[in-house]
Amino acid sequence: VQLQASGGGSVQAGGSLRLSCAASGTTFSILGWYRQAPGKQRELVATITREGTSAYVDSVKGRFTISRDNAKSTVYLQMNSLKPEDTADYYCYAKRLIIGSEYWGKGTQVTVSS
Repeated sequence: VQLQASGGGSVQAGGSLRLSCAASGTTFSILGWYRQAPGKQRELVATITREGTSAYVDSVKGRFTISRDNAKSTVYLQMNSLKPEDTADYYCYAKRLIIGSEYWGKGTQVTVSS
C-alpha cells in the first residue's frame, strides 16, 4: 500500500491550494485527509467514501472540498479561503472497511501566512 501526496506549499491568507493523493496497492473504502499543526494533535479534516459521501471537520466546512477519482484511486482536497490556522502538515488517509485497516501517507506541508 502506498499513499503519495502532493500539492502542499505556502500561500497568503485567502489563497487556495489543492492537495492530491494517489492511493495504490488495493481498493479503499474511505479516503481522506488528516492534519497536524505544530504542538497540536492530529485531526481529521475530511473523508470521502467510494460512493462520494463526504464529511468535514467544522473548521473547514464551506472552505474545503474533498473529492475522489475512483478510476485513478486518487483523492483531492481543494482548500479555498485559507487561514493561518490551516497551517499544518497534511496527511493522506485511507481505510479498508472490510478488514478495518488504516493507512497514512507522508505529510505534505501547508503554510498560510497572514
